[in-house]
Formats: sequence, C-alpha cells, structure tokens
Amino acid sequence: MASAYEILIFGGGPAGLSAAASIVRQDHKTVLFDSGKYRNSLSRHMHTMPSWDHQDPQAFRDKSVKDFERYGSITVEKVEIETLKQREDGLFEATGGGRTWTGKKVILATGVEDIYPDIPGYAECWVSGIFHCLYCHGWEEKGNLSAGMLAEGDTAAVVPALHFARQALRMVDQVTLYTNGDEQLAGELKAALDAAPAPMTVNLKKITKLVKAPERARITLHFDDGTSTTEAFLAHKPKTKLRGDLAQQLGCALSPMQTVVVNPPFNQTSIKGVFAAGDCSSPMQTVTGALNSGTCTGGGAPLQIQAETYNQRAIF
Repeated sequence: MASAYEILIFGGGPAGLSAAASIVRQDHKTVLFDSGKYRNSLSRHMHTMPSWDHQDPQAFRDKSVKDFERYGSITVEKVEIETLKQREDGLFEATGGGRTWTGKKVILATGVEDIYPDIPGYAECWVSGIFHCLYCHGWEEKGNLSAGMLAEGDTAAVVPALHFARQALRMVDQVTLYTNGDEQLAGELKAALDAAPAPMTVNLKKITKLVKAPERARITLHFDDGTSTTEAFLAHKPKTKLRGDLAQQLGCALSPMQTVVVNPPFNQTSIKGVFAAGDCSSPMQTVTGALNSGTCTGGGAPLQIQAETYNQRAIF
C-alpha cells in the first residue's frame, strides 16, 4: 500500500527544508525525502547565513527538522528515492527502499554533485584545501603570501579565472593561475595580465598530483617536470551535474547548463505540478539562493492544490 501525501519533497538540504518550512504553515500533509547526501557534506562550517555564521551545516539541518515537530504535518523519510513517475490518475508516485508514496505535487530539491577533474589527489583535498566558493571558504586563510587558482573545467577561461583570482587576492598577497598544461589559455591569461596588470602569475605546467599539506588549508601541487609548490589554498569550481535522475524520469526540461528549467516566481518546471528549488534549478548555487527558491516552491505547490480543491484556477 502506498502512503498518501499532498506534497512530496525530494531533498533534505536548505532548499527542501525551506520549502517544507513554508508548506507547514499552510498545514498540507507533506513528506520530505532525505537521502543523506549533501554537496557540503565535507564542510564543517556554513557562511553567508545570518545568525548561522561559521556553524555546522548538519546542526542547521537537524534544527530545521526539529522545528517541524510542533506542526505534525511533515514526515521526514531517510531514504533514497529510486523511481518517480506521474500516474494516469495524475498523482505522482515515488518508490525507494521497498516502499511507495503518492502525492499531488512534487518539489525537486535534489541538488547537484561536483565532477572532480582527473587529477590524482583532487578528491582528497576537496574542501580542506580546494575551495569552490571564496565566500563560503577562504577568509580563514587571510594573511598568507600566495594562493592558487586552477583554470580547469568551468574556470578554464580568462573571465572566470580572473574572477576567482581577484577574490583570492582579498585573502593573500599574490595568486598563481594554474592552467594544467593548457598553453593556449596560459597565453590568453598572460595577455590579459599584460593589458591590466595585477599581482598574479601564470603557470602552465601539467599537474601530476595534489597533496594536502598538514598546515591549515595548504595544498602542494606536483608537476610533470618533477617540481612542486605549496599554496595557502587552491580555488576551483569544478563542473557539476544533477544529483540523481528524478527530473529526467519525469521529463522535466533542462537548461543548456543541465539545471532544471523553472518559471518564476513559484519555480514550476515544464511539468505541471512539479516544482524545483535550490542548486538543481539555478546556476547561482548558494545556500541563501536555495532558501529563497525553496520558499517560492513552498508557496507555489500549496497554492495550486488549494485552487484545484475548489475547481478554481490558480494564479499561475
């Protein structure tokens, strides 16, 4: 027998929790599925969050779930959903862990996962020595002489590489841009710095491995010529992909950046009754952005249900 709910939320991070925090105020029976997989799982501190600065993300998640208890309308299931479909009767059906749930509306807050470049040691240095966002990480490393910026993947172009490097200069005195053997990009970066000098240098050597140094966030880069250098930290934003394939199972339209296409202000997808929030639906992948979009979907799904209950037209 399927467990019946009004709204199904997929994702237990900031976006999903924010959606639930809105829905609960309208007293809709809702289930939130939390797979226990979070993009910031290795991070021990959240930043840019008023009243929650430099605190543990897990404590934030636990506190959010605790707050739902007084309402009684939110159920949290610690399970990874395997299949999601819309049935002929219009209800959405989710299965996972040998169980089934149905709902009238769906909120996808499944997030994204980072695709690490093929550099030995990269994964072991992620978060502890490699920072994908210099608002989330980096301030604690102020006062060091030099940091690195890896111009690879999403940052393998002049504009994003210099963007990250300028941010790093707020923490250190100089930045080295590493192109990992890309001679053309190295030339373009050198030309840009010749035209507009900054305390940056370009290193085009091929990186053979990365090793986390024992002090603070320091990271050692080893090159194919046998040399190595240690930086205070390495800034790099790797490519990302949607976590899981629930959006694809439903047939939601995806953007050229492979995020779920949504329509503001309530973030409904190309499928009526399916909403998306957080990193899976935006190229601006931040905690505060996830909270905002979660609130939008937490308003949209109830509004649609309420209009349909009385055979009235929703405002979107």
